[in-house]
Amino acid sequence: MEDLVRYVWKHRIFPLTPLQTTDGQLIEVVHPGMENRNDGPDFFNAKVKIAGTLWVGNVEIHGRASDWILHGHDTNRRYDSVVLHVTGEVDREIVRTDGTPIPQLQLEIPGHVVSNYSELRKTDHYPPCYRVIPELSTLTIHSYLSSLLYERLDMRAEQIAQRYECHEKNWDDALFATLARNFGFGTNGEAFDEWARRMPFRAVDKHADNLLQVEALFFGQAGLLERGSVLAYYQAALDSDEYFQSLCREYAFLSHKFNLRPMDYTLWRLLGMRPANFPHVRLAQLAMLYHERRISVSRLMSADDRMAITEMLRVGTSEYWDTHYVFASTASAPTKKRITDNAVTLLLINSVAPFYYSYGRRKDSEQHCERAIALLEQLKAENNYIIRGWIDCGILVKNAADSQALIQLKKQYCDRRDCLRCRIGYEYLRKEYGTNDQ
Repeated sequence: MEDLVRYVWKHRIFPLTPLQTTDGQLIEVVHPGMENRNDGPDFFNAKVKIAGTLWVGNVEIHGRASDWILHGHDTNRRYDSVVLHVTGEVDREIVRTDGTPIPQLQLEIPGHVVSNYSELRKTDHYPPCYRVIPELSTLTIHSYLSSLLYERLDMRAEQIAQRYECHEKNWDDALFATLARNFGFGTNGEAFDEWARRMPFRAVDKHADNLLQVEALFFGQAGLLERGSVLAYYQAALDSDEYFQSLCREYAFLSHKFNLRPMDYTLWRLLGMRPANFPHVRLAQLAMLYHERRISVSRLMSADDRMAITEMLRVGTSEYWDTHYVFASTASAPTKKRITDNAVTLLLINSVAPFYYSYGRRKDSEQHCERAIALLEQLKAENNYIIRGWIDCGILVKNAADSQALIQLKKQYCDRRDCLRCRIGYEYLRKEYGTNDQ
């Protein structure tokens, strides 16, 4: 109830009848105030006229008036600045710390708002607000998508900033860890995050010219050289797999040299995945990327265009993986395990563009932030069930900037049923649908 009362107050969706305090004084809302999501009153610097007198101060929102006492506001001086208490139900009088009463407004929530909000919360249809989308202007939708895109980039930038701090403020390590996260392509993203946190990149630097040693460090730290990590069906073939045995010998030496401990191999997922996305193949590609020093912050920042960045990421594997997807498996027909065009596009969307943005924020460089947006606008939109759902509603999705915004909308608003913070949800709630529309 409190969230809905807050929403109605914020957007001034008031009933047609005059607003009054509980003791009958007329209220005119000049400005509802600035919403506060942190500690303290819910709205700062509101302007309300009560019985003709203009009050400038704070407004507190509750589902019931008694919540004022329950939350301890009657003994908290921070709430002495409240000039109006807005609540869905007035079940008692309230006072400031000095005992002076505070005017209260029992705010009636329009019936269609309650009905629409209930429908949004309960429906299994995705997107739940599909009925209102065809009625919205292109300007309304795309201005909101622009806001959502920046919100998503801000969120991603914060994650990259945390990697930067975790890797001793080394931007190259943060870039590689970001790429590694997205080499998991969803299913193994968390496992790659854990792997990157454990990678001793300065140790790898000392052996970067030797691909076998880089692979040994990468696979060893991933826990994939543990015999238990290999499918039972292939266990017997491990002893005769010379490549696997070489990696084990190298890792035994390097792990002792650098005092390393592998991660838990059970974090990796293979079931339901295409073999080309198995972590073994992705780690082999990352090892080649590191060995060839194809990508670094300096190279990324000096890249002329999208194609130059694409060429940095279009990497393959060592020869063993041309005929394998996991260790000791029955050799497959020779296939070069190069990063596909679609995979490169996803890395540009989920790694490179956010890295530009994060780097730009840290360096206070508007140019790098704008470059992130420009890159997303050059890339084709993602094609997944989330994007198809919005397209079916009539939203035009022109590029990856739009699709990233819509993914943000789905994950941070729709999935959380946080319709009260959504602009499309606002349009839906204020709409008075007829009974035939329900």
